[in-house]
Amino acid sequence: MHSINALILDAEDQRPLVQQIFVALSQRIAARTIAPGTRLPATRNLAKELGVSRSTVVQAYEQLAAEGYVRPRPGSGYFACDVGDAEALYALSQPHPPNPSGVGVEEAVLAAKPDFPGIPDMRLFPHAAWAKHVVRTARQSAASMRGSVERFGLRRLREAVATHLSAWRGVDASADQIIITAGAGDALDLCLRSLTRDRRAIALENPTYPPLFNMATGMELELHWMEVGEAGALLPETAAGPVVTVLTPSYQFPLGGAMPRSQRLAFLERAERDEGWIIEDDFDSEFRYAGRPIPALASLDPGQRVIYVGSFSKIFSSGLRIGFIVVPHSLIPVFKETLARFGQRASLVSQWPIAAFIEDGSFHRHIRRMRRIYGERRQVFVDAYRAGLPSQVTFTDHRAGMQIALRFPPGSDDRELAERAAGTGLTCLPLSGFYHKAPVRSGLLVGFSTIAPEEALRPLADLMNILTDYRPVRGSQQQLSPS
Repeated sequence: MHSINALILDAEDQRPLVQQIFVALSQRIAARTIAPGTRLPATRNLAKELGVSRSTVVQAYEQLAAEGYVRPRPGSGYFACDVGDAEALYALSQPHPPNPSGVGVEEAVLAAKPDFPGIPDMRLFPHAAWAKHVVRTARQSAASMRGSVERFGLRRLREAVATHLSAWRGVDASADQIIITAGAGDALDLCLRSLTRDRRAIALENPTYPPLFNMATGMELELHWMEVGEAGALLPETAAGPVVTVLTPSYQFPLGGAMPRSQRLAFLERAERDEGWIIEDDFDSEFRYAGRPIPALASLDPGQRVIYVGSFSKIFSSGLRIGFIVVPHSLIPVFKETLARFGQRASLVSQWPIAAFIEDGSFHRHIRRMRRIYGERRQVFVDAYRAGLPSQVTFTDHRAGMQIALRFPPGSDDRELAERAAGTGLTCLPLSGFYHKAPVRSGLLVGFSTIAPEEALRPLADLMNILTDYRPVRGSQQQLSPS
């Protein structure tokens, strides 16, 4: 325990105290100075020793748990994990901006009619600031209204994205490595076309995002399925892994949860060994409601085997359809060739105002505001679930994302329950629909991002009644629908 007790905070360090504690402990755990299985000091004791508030230590411990450095045991404390090779450290030198006090939800400007869990609430869209940038770029730059642009997208936007990724996701990339796309779907399509030209195998998480499954089957790729456990996707058991692996390590969709560092390093080691590629779909990474956002898998990648995919759809609007890819230097010619064959689909007109929106800080202010509001909405759902769910229905509060997965016992017909829940005003989808290989698990994926606290009480009560009254038919089996 001496190595922990010797922890000293630097008064001249400009980083927040939470981050100083997190970095000091994570580096010691990674270097095995704190051995795997070691119990960390009680939060109250460490806070007293360091002369900080207990909540500061609690936040640092929660971040360590979220990133897989420690494992909490209820009633026993936090215990160090075996995080494997520590050659690559997270890029944590940038202090995280504090949460603003902000104001409440504005009046509705556009009607929000959710049709999929986890879509942004358009009532929160910064319409006035966005309109200002649209008008200004249209007046100042005639080029913004013309079709002439570099094949990878507007360079000004690519430079802004590179700055954003460095500060918020720990990804060190130049504008030359960034491709602007027509949303995350277009980005994934471009990645698959570039990396699987000889129709080699691809590994997908099970459950997974249905459009991604449709893309892969449409390209006639050989599919390898990775089971998703509490630590995220598990490595494929084949001796030689597929050439391409698609992961959602920061927030697995649809189950939620972040992949711990040890598991991330295992995937990177496998990709390096097999000369394979990892497509990192950084799904919902901006929306963590405890601690700092978890650094991207790409920030741990010294071998340049990760292709990073991001999108503005969850932050701005799903209708904006602007995303981006960070491509390793060795793959830039391959992606250029693919774009030459299939064309650039991202709208140029919207790229100028997005670049300006990022540059003047409006983008990051909007992220912080949405994180605060969605965090409040999530808490309403979590409190209702804890108070009203029948004992057979379970869920895990990952304190992240824009939706929560409810788990049902075997034999439950989640499609029938989704139909019953459709009238509550909540966005619910059957969890079984995201599985493409047995075993198929039953549940409901419920979105909370589009419903303000005062709007959620009645729908949540109706959902609790539906789940409480439901009685599965004896002997029924959950069937996997044909693809």
